[in-house]
Amino acid sequence: MTMASAVSIPGNPLDRFGTLRQSPPAAPAIDAKDKAAIKATAEDFEAFFVTHAFEDMFADLSSDPLFGGGEAEGIFRSFLLQEYGKQVAKAGGIGLSDMVQKQLLLLQETSR
Repeated sequence: MTMASAVSIPGNPLDRFGTLRQSPPAAPAIDAKDKAAIKATAEDFEAFFVTHAFEDMFADLSSDPLFGGGEAEGIFRSFLLQEYGKQVAKAGGIGLSDMVQKQLLLLQETSR
């Protein structure tokens, strides 16, 4: 049996140099509690990001001169935009939490 034929056989435990292949050690599985925490963290990050995007969008809006204005409106607007951000993230958001979640899972798997 030649080296070329040894490589072409599927399931052959030898690599192209004729040495025994070793499979990489399996990464330990991440438990459900960690996955839930990572998902919540990613969703919180997306809510934070969306909230700041909303704050930039609402920054140039002026208050109604008859009924609006004042320090209380600024505080209320801040809370309102935080809740908007949370609801957007909870409803699926802009896809940022999915990317963050994948990266956090990848980082956690490689660090183990």
